Amino acid sequence: MIKLRLQRKGRKKRPFYHIVVADSRSPRDGRIIEQLGRFDNVSENKQLTYDEDRVIHWLRIGAQPSNTVRNILQKEGILYKVHLMRWGKSEEEIEAALEEWRSQRTARESEKDVSRKTQQKELLKAEEKEYKKQLEEKAAAAAKELEKKKEEEAKAKAEEEAEAQKAEQAEEAPEAAEASETEAETAPEEETEKAAAPEEAEEEKAAAEEEATSDEAEEEEAKAEESKKPEAEAQPEEQDVAEETETSEEQPEAAEEETPDETQAEAAPEEEAEEKEEEEEKAPASLSTDMNANEAIDHIKNTPIDELKGFVPEDEERVTVQRAWEAKQAED
Repeated sequence: MIKLRLQRKGRKKRPFYHIVVADSRSPRDGRIIEQLGRFDNVSENKQLTYDEDRVIHWLRIGAQPSNTVRNILQKEGILYKVHLMRWGKSEEEIEAALEEWRSQRTARESEKDVSRKTQQKELLKAEEKEYKKQLEEKAAAAAKELEKKKEEEAKAKAEEEAEAQKAEQAEEAPEAAEASETEAETAPEEETEKAAAPEEAEEEKAAAEEEATSDEAEEEEAKAEESKKPEAEAQPEEQDVAEETETSEEQPEAAEEETPDETQAEAAPEEEAEEKEEEEEKAPASLSTDMNANEAIDHIKNTPIDELKGFVPEDEERVTVQRAWEAKQAED
């Protein structure tokens, strides 16, 4: 099958294409039958050159264009021209039809360009309007937030002032209540004190009179006793003198008799202490079961074997104490 297709040429990232006639089974860069033109869509001018007569020839024979080549030929009006030729139109009719088609195409393209420009302008205007609206909305929201903050701050200040006033009133109220209570308590006390003042004065007067009478009676009794004392004091003085003489004669004899007993009493505790020490030395030491293992072992090592008799009993179960006792016996 013969096809009209593009063949890539040029270099890397800068290609251009040849419009060629080739077998569909041949590779892209393989052998071709004929080159019909050149297509460059990378450059700014987008060059397109082709041999119209040869293209129409291959199309009328039955060659099939690829999709890209079909789009190119359709835009150039070649496919429309081939269609008119197949319908048996004359050359004049074909040219008139082609001119009309080209004028319509240019009008459509111009309308498309105009419509695109107008659409872009409208889009820009719409975007600007939306942007302005957003700015206005943001400014209004910021103003509302500021007003709300100011109102909240004012409310908070008013509440703080009200709470401070309430706290002051609450602090003043108990003080006033306490003052009123103290006044109420002191008032009846003062009245009772005033009422009791004359009674106390009368009682004090009566007590002073009683004390005066009692003092007078005591003075009289004291005078009567003093008058009786000289007689009673004379007799005991004589008796005391006689007793003193007797005791002075007896004291030397008693002193002589008591001295040996006192020396014996003083020597007794010293003899008892020495006897206790001797008994303790003679007495056997306490049992090893009454001590812990270390104390028992030290006692066995530091004391002679004669004094250790009976120190380690038969019921001693600690092996260390038994070994120390055996070692002590082996040493001796």
